[in-house]
Amino acid sequence: MSAASVMVSTSRFHREGRGPNPTAALQSLLVKPVPFVVAKRLIERNHYLHTFPGGTKLTFGVFIDNRLQGAISLGAGPTNAYNLVYRAQPDDCLVLTRLWLFDDLPRNSESKVISIVIRALKQNTHIKFMVSYADPSQGHVGTIYQATNWLYTGLSEAMPLYNLGDGIARQSRSLAHGFGTHSVKHLIDCGINVTLVPQSCKHRYIYFLDPSWRSRLKPQVLPYPKKGEIEISSDNLGRVGGREGLPQQGNPPLYPSSVV
Repeated sequence: MSAASVMVSTSRFHREGRGPNPTAALQSLLVKPVPFVVAKRLIERNHYLHTFPGGTKLTFGVFIDNRLQGAISLGAGPTNAYNLVYRAQPDDCLVLTRLWLFDDLPRNSESKVISIVIRALKQNTHIKFMVSYADPSQGHVGTIYQATNWLYTGLSEAMPLYNLGDGIARQSRSLAHGFGTHSVKHLIDCGINVTLVPQSCKHRYIYFLDPSWRSRLKPQVLPYPKKGEIEISSDNLGRVGGREGLPQQGNPPLYPSSVV
């Protein structure tokens, strides 16, 4: 499966803009496949995590008037994501791993982009469901998923990220893609300075591209969370069992962008 095999889709905006005065230049929004390197460069520069996920399978650019204004990546995500659904296999699931848009795009651009991608995946792939996460430590509750009718299944397990001394917090899958392993002991034995970055639990959402699979969902569907309902504290930061000897660093800073 490649992004090129997924149909290009366009969504037109009518009198929608950031703030009370619509921006005349933003007449249309186009989502189309872009090379991994293009999405990687934009996401690493602008997304608050400053990393491009390992296991990425599809990348799309978001364009206004032929200017690249954002990017979205989809891939394998956490190793247990597909296990949210009975009898699902890894190829049945895609995880929306990154979404970043420039702040001056029209209101509701994030939800529009997600809707376009979902429609294209339904028409051009055999993917059964998608999973995505919203980070409450960054003030996110998943408003864009709520606006596009995803199902909320509560908080995910808190998993730490890994800093190799360059200030970049990587997921374990990205570590495995880069080094062939995510074993902390192996990396330390190889002379790589690994620092654990504790993370909060994430709000977890799921969307069924094939509605007949809805009955297979394992976790209970819960009411949508609202901002201010869940307080992030040390009690729901990622705990690192069996790795007490490894140093840890604080959470990455908040960046004021439209992100997942």
